[in-house]
Parts: sequence; structure tokens; C-alpha cells
Amino acid sequence: MTAQAKGPASYFPSIEKKYGRPIGEWKEMLRASGLTKHMELVNWLKAEHGLGHGHANALVAHTLAEPGG
Repeated sequence: MTAQAKGPASYFPSIEKKYGRPIGEWKEMLRASGLTKHMELVNWLKAEHGLGHGHANALVAHTLAEPGG
């Protein structure tokens, strides 16, 4: 049986389906953006890439929580 993703990662399948990019690519873009603060990154995803607030927040939270995030 497969464990179901929890927390921000639970949004990942719908993010990939809706916006057409793999999560790894979104994370690379976040790291390359030059921004470091949570809400700066969320607002950047929303303004530059058209993500909804929940999807942007989930990507940023998960990325910043990683080592070197």
C-alpha cells in the first residue's frame, strides 16, 4: 500500500496537473529566483506564473523546509 502525502506535498499532484511542470522544476525556479522570504516567493509564483495562493504556499513551504531550502 502506498502512503498518502501529507502537508504541503499533498498539493503536488494537482500542481503538476494544473500548471504542467514537475515539482522539481518549480523548486529549482524558486531557488533560482533570488528571493528568500516565504511571502516574497509566494507572491512571485502568483504574479509571474499564475499559481493560486494555496498551490504557491505549498510549494514555498515545502521547498524552504528542505535542507538548503
